[in-house]
Amino acid sequence: MNARRWEPMILSALDAATLSGSDDVPIGAVVFDPEGVELARAANRREADGDPTAHAELLALRAAALAFGDGWRLPGCTIAVTVEPCTMCAGAITLARVETLVFGAWEPKTGAVGSLWDVVRDPRLSHRPQVKGGVLEDECRALMVDFFAKRRSP
Repeated sequence: MNARRWEPMILSALDAATLSGSDDVPIGAVVFDPEGVELARAANRREADGDPTAHAELLALRAAALAFGDGWRLPGCTIAVTVEPCTMCAGAITLARVETLVFGAWEPKTGAVGSLWDVVRDPRLSHRPQVKGGVLEDECRALMVDFFAKRRSP
């Protein structure tokens, strides 16, 4: 898969990440239909909502499922995320039958798409999305580095 094909989607996810509140880690997720039309976008709202499940991916998947009209399934859809999904989000992406997962920065501490675990490519699952990681990785990583640098500075 050509990385340039996915760059506009990750740019949309980077834009979605700006919707995160000042206390939330700036992660953005955007779901596209099979023709590449945006269905939904979201940013982390865990702190803002006081909800441990309010990750950008889950919020975008929920909204996309409502918009797509196939119940909870998102066949043929693509989700673009600024950071490698965690186990919860990787599981939800798989269960939603998303066709393609594209992400920017790798997350060695919690990533579940190859870094720490590889939930989405587990051969025991009945559905495994295609994966393209590291798209616009530097830009996505910079967003995270800047956020945590500001939180740690006096």
